[in-house]
Amino acid sequence: MDYNVTIIGSGPGGYVAAIRCAQLGFKTALIEKYDTLGGTCLNVGCIPSKAMLDSSEHFANAKENFKAHGINVQGLKVDFAAMVARKADVVKQNVDGIAFLMKKNKVDVHHGIGSFVDKNTIKILAKDGSEKKITTEYVIIATGSKPTPLPFAPFDKKRIISSTEALELKEIPKHLIVIGGGVIGMELGSVYSRLGSKVTVVEFLDNLIPTMDGTLGKELQKVAKKMGMDIYLGHKVTSVNVKGKEVTVTAEDKQGKALELKGDYCLVSIGRQPYTEGLNLSAVGIGLDKGRIPVDEHLRTSVDNIYAIGDVIRGPMLAHKAEEEGVFVAERLAGQKPHINYLLIPGVVYTWPEVASVGYTEEQLKESGRAYKTGKFPYKALGRARASMDTDGLVKILADKNTDEILGVHIIGARAADMIAAGVTAMEFRAAAEDVARMSHAHPTYMEAVKEACLAATANRPIHI
Repeated sequence: MDYNVTIIGSGPGGYVAAIRCAQLGFKTALIEKYDTLGGTCLNVGCIPSKAMLDSSEHFANAKENFKAHGINVQGLKVDFAAMVARKADVVKQNVDGIAFLMKKNKVDVHHGIGSFVDKNTIKILAKDGSEKKITTEYVIIATGSKPTPLPFAPFDKKRIISSTEALELKEIPKHLIVIGGGVIGMELGSVYSRLGSKVTVVEFLDNLIPTMDGTLGKELQKVAKKMGMDIYLGHKVTSVNVKGKEVTVTAEDKQGKALELKGDYCLVSIGRQPYTEGLNLSAVGIGLDKGRIPVDEHLRTSVDNIYAIGDVIRGPMLAHKAEEEGVFVAERLAGQKPHINYLLIPGVVYTWPEVASVGYTEEQLKESGRAYKTGKFPYKALGRARASMDTDGLVKILADKNTDEILGVHIIGARAADMIAAGVTAMEFRAAAEDVARMSHAHPTYMEAVKEACLAATANRPIHI
């Protein structure tokens, strides 16, 4: 065999799997169809979107909050081209970093489309049309996902766009219509709202960020409306039409009442779908289940030496979930016994305020019939939040009614994306709400809201409200 392990796809799951395999002594190959490593996350997803979110947040702060801090700014304006260029530079630094890590760990990188010849042979088709084959003992499929289009309105990449194109626009939209009020829709919608676009969000379900706790969606809706975004919940989009530079979106509510919106761009963010094209899975007898590759508890496919991780298999489509699975498979192949607690993989929305969640939602606990108690604490009662003018948001703790074990941590507020790690840690060690409530938290910090929410959940005795 040429290699012990070959990974197809160099996104967060793939490149992390490659590094861990190399660390464990496996001769490792990584196959990537594009010229740069890092997959969707580093090239057209997580990293560039966060760069744009940060840039637009700086502008919004300068425009709306600096004066209150005693900072007067004259002639404030957006240099959109410079903002996009900075984003591109951030992406380049990250993908160059991954290329460096491959060299450092002696991982062989092959650029081209990898497809199965048989379970131990991979054909690599390069961009110039040349082909080569490599043999391998094990294969890890980590080919990720792609944006899901509306069946009646495919992406034209000009006016009907996905998140990929939304990060490469040459102008700030006058009116951006966003179909889908989930993570991607709310993040990119907030970017352009801060930069001056009119933003309208149309969501089929009755809550924003519907996979998260309902309280977070309601709070995010309040914040979005304060930003000037129009939100239409419970609306089904029926058509999207482009005429010149104008996009017309029609939708209807649950009573059948029609809604017509006209804008210059329409961002379709209704989700993502596994990307398995070109793998030639039939050559090794691997079938798909609703587009995903079925795997067992060890992330092994129906073929004993082929594994799959990340967006192509079950579970949330999150970069850090794929990373954990990449490490998991590498360590399984080395004879170790790693584990992943899927309940404790956090979810984050990088709007401002940020939204972060881990564990059970209140809706899930109600549905399961589990007895629970709730503790909440608002950011507006925090000294640190008042000092920074970040008073929107709250912390919500869900705990078992009888044992006090923390079952869910849900935060909307400044620095929620970083704070959620404390919730993951507490839940990994099966802490009770009282355990966290009795720990000393530095003052003044945002994390005090977590302590206070735990106090509220434990015995309804928060100190500062």
